[in-house]
Amino acid sequence: MWTRPLRPLTENTSLGFAAIRFAENVCDVTLYPWQKWLLIHALELSPGVTVKNMHRRGKDVPLFRFRTVVVLVARQQGKSTLSQVLALFMLYMLGINLILGTAQDLDTAEEVWDGALEIIEETPELAELADKPIMVNGKKTIRLKSGERYKVKAANRRAGRGLSGDLIMLDELREHQTWDAWGAITKTTIARPNAQVWAMSNAGDATSVVLRYLRKMAHKPLGDPDGINADDDPESLLPAEGVPGMDDAEESSASTGDESLGIFEWSAPPGCDVMDPEGWAQANPSLGHGLVTERSLMSAAKTDPEWVFRTEVLCQWSDGSLEGPFPPGAWEAGQWVAEDHPGEEMPQIVGNVVACVDIAVDRGRAHIAFAGRDADGFPQVELVASRSVSESAGTGWVIDWLTERAEIIDAVTGQTRGAPVSDLMPQLEEAGLPVVSWSGPELTSGTGKFYDAVRDNGFRHFPQPVVDVAAATATPKLTDGGSFLWDRRKSPVDVSPLIAFTGALWCLDRPVEKKPEPRIRQLGG
Repeated sequence: MWTRPLRPLTENTSLGFAAIRFAENVCDVTLYPWQKWLLIHALELSPGVTVKNMHRRGKDVPLFRFRTVVVLVARQQGKSTLSQVLALFMLYMLGINLILGTAQDLDTAEEVWDGALEIIEETPELAELADKPIMVNGKKTIRLKSGERYKVKAANRRAGRGLSGDLIMLDELREHQTWDAWGAITKTTIARPNAQVWAMSNAGDATSVVLRYLRKMAHKPLGDPDGINADDDPESLLPAEGVPGMDDAEESSASTGDESLGIFEWSAPPGCDVMDPEGWAQANPSLGHGLVTERSLMSAAKTDPEWVFRTEVLCQWSDGSLEGPFPPGAWEAGQWVAEDHPGEEMPQIVGNVVACVDIAVDRGRAHIAFAGRDADGFPQVELVASRSVSESAGTGWVIDWLTERAEIIDAVTGQTRGAPVSDLMPQLEEAGLPVVSWSGPELTSGTGKFYDAVRDNGFRHFPQPVVDVAAATATPKLTDGGSFLWDRRKSPVDVSPLIAFTGALWCLDRPVEKKPEPRIRQLGG
């Protein structure tokens, strides 16, 4: 499945042909057929449009059609070699100023970088033009004598800030479970008119919010060719406050299927048998050309859990929910989805609310959930704010946000001991907010009651990816007494949105001790 070219691709309409010649004639790298095909299609040029390469004395260069290239293919197909060739071609032949290579794990990004440096050192024509590289861990940089650079960064919310990148290579985009890293690293291209972002991965799952969104947007002009995630509302995959660093015009462009977004996907057809050799070949384009063999794929098919094999080897997306802590379908049963209620207005909380605040275990993000009741008295919980905790502003935005809405808030809670949010709770109280302590036995009882409420469809909520992903993947932590809490450290994603939900519902239903009526002593009786 791929984004079709605007016209026949030739030497004059794609720089992919030049990239292939560079790989084979200069770098002595023999590319697989799928790698050649991808370079030709992904480096398509916009008809009749040029921009100035300011790094090379303002020389006019053709404009790439795609600013964002999404590549989906099974594991071990040669993505690293492709990335190395692409980076060196861009540095040496196109003279772009800065390449940023990233991955969730810095070691992964550095392995690709190391391979590119090895090609340079083994190729006299390239080595002659190269300056001494920077080899310091975390700051590795390939430098050319003419000033071009290739740096590596870990994919996090600080990646690339202060830099302007011309080529961004993101490996394993499936691991991006929030928009923070994407917003930080890809926005380095804003001031670069001919920049490209290459995102490479195999298929993701329910937690792969960024990849799901980009895939959905790229499939939109193709008519949703495989139907996977067809029911996703793309906007629901975006954070409530928007993608970090992306303005409204960019979001609108992306959500309408901007033709500068291209997808090139090798995957087996949905529903194919795991033992189908044709399905193997469709997802593994290096099969028969390199070290990937039918024997190794057959062994994996017979020994892997089915969805491990489908995701990693067949590059297929699960069209069902992940096996999370709740009974299958229970979380979804409590969601109010507009498509299921045609002509009905969205339910609203009537009257005041209670709030719960929680902060991620890495202290990178804070979340606020509201709980209240509708006109019929049915409980409703919503995540109303979810923002990064910047190094400058810290958690101050939480205090300001809640203070501005103090007139509708009856109580504010959060874990008052042993959690990242605990230090914030006294500050909320000092700001005059009605803080309710949540600690000790109330934590476990609140979590247990929340679980029961999900199981029994005891409250209403709406599709919100940051909460849905946490609910689909949260890991329970058993206590000595047989109760449980949500495990912040062992859960595969940030569970603080789910903890905010849990605390808000607990606070709404908490037993409120009534003050005893004053006893009036009768005199003279």
